[in-house]
Amino acid sequence: MTFGRFKQRALAAFALATLPLLAAANTLSISSADPKPWQLNMREGVTPTSHAAYDAHMVVLWICVVIGVLVFGAMAVAIFKFRKSKGAVPDTTLTHSTRLEAVWTAIPILILVGLAFPATSGLLRMYDVRDAAMTVKVTGYQWMWKYDYLGEDVSFTSRLDRKDDELRQSGKVVTAADTPHYLLNVDNQLVLPVGTKIRFVLTADDVIHSWWVPDLGWKQDAVPGIVNEAWAQIEKPGIYRGQCAELCGKDHGFMPIVVKAVSKEEFASWLAAEKARHAPPAPAPAAPATDTPAQPAPAAATAARSQTQPAAAAAAQAG
Repeated sequence: MTFGRFKQRALAAFALATLPLLAAANTLSISSADPKPWQLNMREGVTPTSHAAYDAHMVVLWICVVIGVLVFGAMAVAIFKFRKSKGAVPDTTLTHSTRLEAVWTAIPILILVGLAFPATSGLLRMYDVRDAAMTVKVTGYQWMWKYDYLGEDVSFTSRLDRKDDELRQSGKVVTAADTPHYLLNVDNQLVLPVGTKIRFVLTADDVIHSWWVPDLGWKQDAVPGIVNEAWAQIEKPGIYRGQCAELCGKDHGFMPIVVKAVSKEEFASWLAAEKARHAPPAPAPAAPATDTPAQPAPAAATAARSQTQPAAAAAAQAG
């Protein structure tokens, strides 16, 4: 078999092996609320930040693919075509070639500089929390989250769902029939409106935690005594799940996050209901007045006493 025919077959086999994987990666990278079996690529997410991260990832991935094909292709050609059994001899013309070394040094530098500009602009956008329509304070505890809707007088805690916790401690093998999102359910979901820029301020009460929902496109540490910021603008309704991404203690793996994105109208209704539920109780009504004997006025009582006292004294003298 000639080298040319071998090369053609090798390239054909490589294409047949990689095309299904690339197709699967492209298909499975479509944004969804849950990861899929055999998912090969990161999810696109549902926020501008997650889209920017996904686009940057894909650009770098294809650059790496091109570099890998060139490098391993050159290695394959050198291994099979220029081998000693075919009478090949070392080529000393490229040894310590200043021009070649300058080329393979300059190309990576240009690639890195080219990638630095979109990466830097993306990072600046990630931390630009100006013009946010609402603010949610996230506080990490061992092992739960507390959410405060600042300015709305609504707050609650969110921890691992009781059913999941019971299954975890039961010792049985948990399947999807028991619960489809095992250890990713919470008792109180974080409800947020779509199409709204939401500012997050994150801190912690005890140890370092990390609030991470992959579909939102960012992960931010919650550190005691420090307030970090982030923002999200969710594009479509859905349930988006995450977890604490910091080793915060023995129950670190049982500290899930569930974000429920709803329409603005549904969020307004939910927020009004939460305000009513958390409102302080109304003061008790005043007791009704009861009928009591009329008391004489102080002046009238004094005059009556002054009139009766002389009469009583005269009766005593006569007796």
